[in-house]
Amino acid sequence: MIKSKRIDSFFKRKTCDKDEKNATSTSSELEKFPKNPRIEENDKQLSKVPRVTYNEFENSLERDPGKRPQIWQYPSNQTDEVRRAYLKWGPYQMHLENYPLSGKEDHPRRFQYTWFSIFPSWLEYSPSKDAAYCLPCYLFSKPSGRLGSDVFIATGFKSWRKVNNGKNCAFLKHIGKDPCSPHNNAVRACQDLLNQNCHIRNVFHVQSLDQIMKNHLRLKTSIDTVRYLSLQACAFRGHDETSESRNQGNFLEMIKLIASYNDEVAKVVLENAPYNSKYTSHKIQKEILNILSSKVKNHIREEVGDSKFCIIVDEARDESKKEQMALILRFVDKNGFIQERFFDIVHVKDTTTLTLKNELCVVLSRHNLNVSNIRGQGYDGASNMRGEWNELQVLFLNDCPYAYYVHCFAHRLQLALVAASREVIPIHKFFSKLTFIMNIVCSSSKRHDELQAAKLDEIAYLLEIDELENGKGANQICTLKRAGDTRWSSHFSSICSLINMYDATCSVLEKIIVDGSTYSQRGDADNAYKSLTSFEFILILHLMREIMGITDVLCQALQQQSQDVVNAMHLVRSTKTLIQNLREEGWDKLLKNVTSFCEKHDIEVPQFSASYVARKRRSRHQKDHITVEHYLRVEIFSVAIDKQLQELNCRFNDQAMELLTLSMTLVPKDAYKAFNIEDICTLVDKYYPMDFSEQEKINLHFQLQHFIVDARQDSNLKNLSTMQELCTCLATTKKSEVYYLIDRLLRLIMTLPVSTATTERSFSTMKLIKTRLRNKMEVDFLADSMIVYIERDIVTSFSSNSIIEHFKSLKERRAAL
Repeated sequence: MIKSKRIDSFFKRKTCDKDEKNATSTSSELEKFPKNPRIEENDKQLSKVPRVTYNEFENSLERDPGKRPQIWQYPSNQTDEVRRAYLKWGPYQMHLENYPLSGKEDHPRRFQYTWFSIFPSWLEYSPSKDAAYCLPCYLFSKPSGRLGSDVFIATGFKSWRKVNNGKNCAFLKHIGKDPCSPHNNAVRACQDLLNQNCHIRNVFHVQSLDQIMKNHLRLKTSIDTVRYLSLQACAFRGHDETSESRNQGNFLEMIKLIASYNDEVAKVVLENAPYNSKYTSHKIQKEILNILSSKVKNHIREEVGDSKFCIIVDEARDESKKEQMALILRFVDKNGFIQERFFDIVHVKDTTTLTLKNELCVVLSRHNLNVSNIRGQGYDGASNMRGEWNELQVLFLNDCPYAYYVHCFAHRLQLALVAASREVIPIHKFFSKLTFIMNIVCSSSKRHDELQAAKLDEIAYLLEIDELENGKGANQICTLKRAGDTRWSSHFSSICSLINMYDATCSVLEKIIVDGSTYSQRGDADNAYKSLTSFEFILILHLMREIMGITDVLCQALQQQSQDVVNAMHLVRSTKTLIQNLREEGWDKLLKNVTSFCEKHDIEVPQFSASYVARKRRSRHQKDHITVEHYLRVEIFSVAIDKQLQELNCRFNDQAMELLTLSMTLVPKDAYKAFNIEDICTLVDKYYPMDFSEQEKINLHFQLQHFIVDARQDSNLKNLSTMQELCTCLATTKKSEVYYLIDRLLRLIMTLPVSTATTERSFSTMKLIKTRLRNKMEVDFLADSMIVYIERDIVTSFSSNSIIEHFKSLKERRAAL
């Protein structure tokens, strides 16, 4: 009886010496035959096409139909994954302001954007080739050798005059009347590829409805776990994820926890799951996270729609010293609200201008966002890359002359105030002494504990003599805060903390003077104590608190996402006015507060009418008959405020950007008092000529006349104060359809950036996610994690079933879903 063998045993390679000799001789004989040049050419083309994995598809596949390689040039084992990626994106339908003219010189024609609405499921347009393509035919059809069979696949269609030709329309001919035409066959192939129920594996291996429900529940558990961990910025993996490990990592431990509360989940997950569909591998975790990230980007892209947008860009190094460039999209949504959405973070190998521009264009092009629709650019201008940013905004202006650059208001304000404070010698000395005091008192945990103990004793004493009220949340014990180099708000916090902790700081310094372990510690503490208890130090301390208190309101306002550039300019003006009022009327009140503070803390108050003499030696340039009050008021108080005003006027000069000045006429404050029809029409003619046709520019003048009369009578429009409120009111009352030109202009102005605070927040998130223990995160994994964490309000709106459908369509799955 012949023993039965498995079929694969007949194809196993034998390793005997004789076979090795035969294989060597066979290969040497084959070398004698000439090689097929066509095969060699195909091998070269295949070598040029990168072998991409799933997570790299969105970063490696070319969206432009005129630039992408043909589908048969990809490795055969990755063809279906590439097809699914393109089908997930959909047709590349770029909306351009003006498509290029082509054809006969006497009657040139161009591509029409309205054709996308007629053929939405397959028609594509290539800006690089100025040609139309068919997505299903590209994915599943091959040129047959017949004339014209490769037009919509490889070469592209350009005969625009043949489109609007009734029944002889070239696009209708491409589709064909026959249900079995190449185009219709390609469309059915696309549908079959995404429909896994028709796959041969599922046809032979029919799974019951109960098994499908179990697969759903198992996958849903993994999806909820990934979503929870990513929203909390937690690590997925564990150091040891084997079954013997006592801690298998957050992902597996979370699934165990869910299973412990639900018997139905416990029956289908982990050890109770089939070996080929556990949905717990690292690859599956990344796929689910990438699906969430992709859905967020698609949601943002739908929010942007065809409206104009602004790019806000900044760069920073992550924990692994890689340069990461964050991209924020600022736009006005359909409800009239300003949105700043985190869209992507890109690793750049170098920070040259061309590299930055190319990376940004790749991200925008991948999601059908055209550079010509950019109406604003925002960079901080304060980093070591400000030269590159300046060149970058010029490059974008060359492609789109209406992408106006606005220097970040928050950075501009911080740089102005910090620079001005350093130019006044007494103020510069004050900040140096302030840093010196902070370093001594907060240099060790022991002194930090002594500082808080001293503050606790002070609070207990004040409560005992009824100078403080007791209650929940009152009398919190804080600590001293250090000031940053460029963050003005940190200077304000540092000064406020010192005033609050003044007695405790003095107590710690006195203790160090007596009990310091070395003479240098005692000497430094003595110098710090003398500086801290001088009247001049206390005066500057309170003066800078007043100035910073005024400007800190502006700093906080500029960092709000809903802030528009016109309202920001109004806040700058009000800040200048308040500082000017402080200079003219604030001296007496400041002097009274400082004197009261000194008397309370037993600090010697000088005679203001006495002659002022420098501490150590009389200056050779010392003027005679200079009193102490004159020195404090003129050379410190007035000079410090004048420097602040000078820097603010220099960096926030209204005349420097006429666009902002003209835009202020759109503010509806005081019953539309600033509305000036001529200025608004000038704004459109000069700065937004491509966004309004000649006829619309004429209509705008009359539409503004009607609007002013209507707005001053309508109760909904009457008491508005900002452009944000006006745009929202127009959208909610449906008057944006009546005054559509005014609504369009409002949205263009509101698109201009105010600050790069959103990019700064994204980098804070990056530090939270990519920590020292997670410094080997892949670039795609980091980007997906940041998008999900930052845009959590969008992520929570996705249902688990929609994510499962997306997961199912990515590739062939062994388990039926």
